[in-house]
Amino acid sequence: METPGGMLNAIGLQNVGVKAFIGDKLPWLRQFDTKVIVNIFGETLEEYGRVAAALSGVDGIHALEVNISCPNVRKGGHVFGCDPDASHEVTKVVKSATDLPVIVKLSPNVSDITEIARSCEAAGADALSLINTLLGMSIDIERRIPHLKNVTGGLSGPVVKPVAIRMVWNTVNAVSIPVIGIGGIMEAGDALEFLIAGAKAVQVGTVNFVNPRATMEIIEGIEDYLARHGIGDVNEIIGSLRTE
Repeated sequence: METPGGMLNAIGLQNVGVKAFIGDKLPWLRQFDTKVIVNIFGETLEEYGRVAAALSGVDGIHALEVNISCPNVRKGGHVFGCDPDASHEVTKVVKSATDLPVIVKLSPNVSDITEIARSCEAAGADALSLINTLLGMSIDIERRIPHLKNVTGGLSGPVVKPVAIRMVWNTVNAVSIPVIGIGGIMEAGDALEFLIAGAKAVQVGTVNFVNPRATMEIIEGIEDYLARHGIGDVNEIIGSLRTE
């Protein structure tokens, strides 16, 4: 559902499963000259390992992004990404199951995201992506019930951008591996904020619901910014934030 400045959803992690993805979806993706990063998740460490192993060595897959904002059913539903030890464990399991680069996607619903980031780095993560959605809630005041059947949901869109940028900046200054910025990127200026904060790359999500051409327009906008500022390489602006 729409909220002021964003979107609140509780659709879960809808997908066709790893076997159907490899057999039915990947052949279509192979026709494009681009890198494919597959986002994976599980409810147990064993599931993470099995999915990672199934995707390893498959033609057309170039990296795995590991969603650790998932409940560990073996430990009473405690979210993997909210505990540094569990984050370390799941990262280590995935790394041991694949030769592909492993990007760990971090949850913002923690007290200190840098602690989780460092635990994933220590377990061998090749990069980090952040942030996943913020937990949110909306209420129908006439009926006095939640708008979402699940009661709570994931908040995304422009409203989360300041939180995401702060967490990216904190994380960039806490780890030595690359960080990918996510959260509320609607136009080139938003993406540039993440890059200046230190992100090596960005992901574009919610805006695609309102503008399917957004990603191309953002790329063009970044190119225009670089040209206007006489910058020959986008890497020159990465981590260029001045705080003094």
